[in-house]
Formats: sequence, structure tokens, C-alpha cells
Amino acid sequence: MQTPRQKEIVQAALELISEKGIQGFTIKNLSKEIGISEPAIYRHFESKVHILIAILDVFKQNTEGMFKQELEGDLPAMERISILFTRNFEVFSQSPSLVPVIFSEELFRGESGLIGKVYEIIGRNLNTLIQIIKEGQSNNEIRNDVEASQLAVIIMGSLRLFVKKWQYSDYSFDIKKEGKKLIKSLKRLIHKGILTDDE
Repeated sequence: MQTPRQKEIVQAALELISEKGIQGFTIKNLSKEIGISEPAIYRHFESKVHILIAILDVFKQNTEGMFKQELEGDLPAMERISILFTRNFEVFSQSPSLVPVIFSEELFRGESGLIGKVYEIIGRNLNTLIQIIKEGQSNNEIRNDVEASQLAVIIMGSLRLFVKKWQYSDYSFDIKKEGKKLIKSLKRLIHKGILTDDE
């Protein structure tokens, strides 16, 4: 559980990353952003890496809640997958600075704590998605000529590439609007049978 000051530091870190990029995220810049000394920051976080882990923890809590809710939901599997994608796009739309933290391979190189945290997030979300897909396959809703685990990787990989494209375009397009098109295309790929244009 983060203290109010830790939450303030995490939020300021996200704003700094949004303004200056991940390369501009230093304790020195962060202290200027908040208006407190560098030693004061170190009283709340051991290092810059620990601040990034705290950011990932916030994202983990948000996504785990979304995935758990849809796993336990009673809507058709396809609809639950659509909702998951839509909510992820909404989160990134509201906090674009999360993207370079979550999807930064360079940032994680040599940092086992960061790699472990991201792996944990991906693993849990992927397993939840696999369970939803398996339910859809059992209900004859999702194609079963491809393993659920492979379909889940295709879906998660598409999400990752789409969000990275948005980041590299300097967030130049509406991720929620374009995301709807991606969701529709994925539904056509994994659905068992033919979808109408409205589905």
C-alpha cells in the first residue's frame, strides 16, 4: 500500500515520463518536478527502479481487476474479450505515459526486478485470457482448431503492437476509435463461424 507521498511521487514520475520520455526520468528531474529534494525522494523509494516498480504495481492492480471481473462475468466470451481490450485502450488513452514504462524493452534490460514484475503481469493476464477463450471454445463461440493458448498470444501480441504503434506515432491517432477496428478484426479471426458487419 502506497503512502500519500509515494502516490504523489509515482504520479509526478508518470507526468515527467510523459513530458521528457523515459530517458528524462531521473531523480534529479523528478525532484524538480515535485519541488522536493532528491534525498527526500530516497526516503520514500530506494531508487528510480523502485519507482518504476511502483508504477507497474498500479498498472497491475488495475488490469488484474479488469481481467478478474471479465473472467467471472456471464457475458459471452467474445464480448468479454472486447470489453477487456476497450478498457485497456481507455487506460492508455487517459495515461499515455504508462506505455513507455510497460512496453520498454530497453528500460528492463539488466533490471531483474522490472522484468519479473512485467512477466508477472503478462503471465496473469494471459492465463485469464486463456480461460475466457477456453470457455468460448466450449460454448462453440470461438474457433477450436487453434489452441486457446495460441489464440491468447495472438490477441495479446496484437494489443502490444497496436499500442506501440500509437506510441511511436507520438499518440497521433485516437487509440479508442482505432482500437474498435482492431477488436472487430480480431473477433473475425477467432470467432467460430461468420460475423455480420454489426458484430
